[in-house]
Amino acid sequence: MTPQRIGILHPGEMGISIAASAQQNGHQVYWASKGRSTNTHARAAKFGLRDMHTVENLCAGCSILISLCPPHAAEAVAHHVLASAFTGLYLEANAISPQRAGQMGQAMTEAGIAFVDGGIIGGPAWEPDRTWLYLSGPRAQDIAECFSAGPLMTRVLGATIGTASALKMCFAAYTKGTTALLCAILATAESLGVREALYRHWAQDDAGFAEQASQRVRRVTTKAWRFVGEMEEIASTFRGAGMPGDFHTAAASIYRRLARFKDAPTTPVLEDVLGALLQTEGELGR
Repeated sequence: MTPQRIGILHPGEMGISIAASAQQNGHQVYWASKGRSTNTHARAAKFGLRDMHTVENLCAGCSILISLCPPHAAEAVAHHVLASAFTGLYLEANAISPQRAGQMGQAMTEAGIAFVDGGIIGGPAWEPDRTWLYLSGPRAQDIAECFSAGPLMTRVLGATIGTASALKMCFAAYTKGTTALLCAILATAESLGVREALYRHWAQDDAGFAEQASQRVRRVTTKAWRFVGEMEEIASTFRGAGMPGDFHTAAASIYRRLARFKDAPTTPVLEDVLGALLQTEGELGR
């Protein structure tokens, strides 16, 4: 594929790995530093991303834009791009519902922007066969070709906008939804004084399950703030498919209680995590 000028909105932990993968495929990668954190500046500098300073400049100078941000910010980022007169190829790679992806795709198509729906499954793309970018839309293959040399793996699911997001939502509904359920179970057992008894009973069926559950609950704290919006998008996805969305609405509330651990220097001990989970909604605002 002919080398492209690709803009990343914005190079967080996942975004910087996507940027690095694009560089390994021979593309020039750019970003916009205005308003970004010192951590984002450091990541961009480490991997030699070229700074266009503003989103407007990024839109004027790049043929492809890739949006990677928390789900609640996806529409704001898209609107900023729309307002900046971008006319290239836009990959919406955030964890949003297929309904929202369809609405965004329609708005961008009407504005003359080629829109591709994307869903990422896996962690940051540093190793082959570990991270998959699923794609859908009429120009999905064009994005796939940008990463043909890996380590990011791609798979085109068809020409319908929303298909890639639907797969991402269904996958995350289980992986992150069950972690939220474990959070609620352990916090409830702690509150009622039966956590150790629950561990002993679990051990009768699986000797390592109690420890695995505790570790999952502790490890999720660093990303819990980001999963709030994702659970809300999954709830919307389920409702759009005619299924109840209440479970994942509750999961969003669970992750909201853990948002205090964002940017914590170390993984919190389980007792601190359970203490945060057992706070009421009113106490969270104090």
